[in-house]
Amino acid sequence: MIDAAGLRVMRAISDEGSFTAAAASLGYSQPAISQMVRRLEERTGTVLVERLGRTVRLTEAGTVLARHAGPVLSALEAAEAEVAAIAGLRSGRVRLMAFPSSSSTLVPRALALVKERFPDVQVTFAEAEPPESLAALRAGQCDLAVAFAYEGDDLPRGEDDMEAFTIRDLLVDEVRLAVSAKHPLAKAGSARLSDLSAEPWIAGCPRCRGHLLTLAEREGFVPEVAFETEDYVAVLGLVAEGLGVALVPDLILRSAHNPGVVTMPIDPASRRTVQAVTTPDLQRVPAVQATLDALHEAARLTC
Repeated sequence: MIDAAGLRVMRAISDEGSFTAAAASLGYSQPAISQMVRRLEERTGTVLVERLGRTVRLTEAGTVLARHAGPVLSALEAAEAEVAAIAGLRSGRVRLMAFPSSSSTLVPRALALVKERFPDVQVTFAEAEPPESLAALRAGQCDLAVAFAYEGDDLPRGEDDMEAFTIRDLLVDEVRLAVSAKHPLAKAGSARLSDLSAEPWIAGCPRCRGHLLTLAEREGFVPEVAFETEDYVAVLGLVAEGLGVALVPDLILRSAHNPGVVTMPIDPASRRTVQAVTTPDLQRVPAVQATLDALHEAARLTC
């Protein structure tokens, strides 16, 4: 019913004492001021200005509007300034979620790039595997998720269609076999999973375990999963001690190393695609787009 332009006019009339002076202070014509006052009186259903020849005087209702105009217009100006700062990347917040094996390489590089280029943009970070991070994105609890999908698989689906998301590929990550340096296949160069069908296996996150089971089924065996941990440093430690073998993404091996472990490609090869996921609307937010660009650059540096 009452817009910002009307409030500005009422404040100007109160300050200047006439339509002519109010028009001059706002850069309007005098007839335009008169028309805006009449429109505001129609909307409020009461007289706001008492006309006394060439001078005017605010009525009680007009005085109320003029009194409230200052704080309301100041709040609007402050909101406009904050939005302009966000649009200009002088401010802004991005809530990022990423799966653990990306948090030691890809994510730190991206965060460092955002901080270097846009020091006033705040990026918060939490670890979560794709099912949880995508659920958080749907629920509005994060703005950007770093997820992954194995070859032949899609990102995990939730209650909503994945078409609601914008998905951008970041890099292709090879999955390698990890065995103890003392293992008979340590010098083989590559191996089929069926060569290790009798070995105890160490499995990671639920999706990684599912991928192991799928690959093993294709090779005609069911793996004996002796240990389960999502901590890849622990996985490598168990492998180094000869307690089992494991599948380890190449992304992990870029930051975690154990001299007692040998890794090699598997035949046939297995890969996963690391992806950045957001929504079409969030992608238009400057701080989110800047973080997406930083993830792409970090992925190129990682490769």
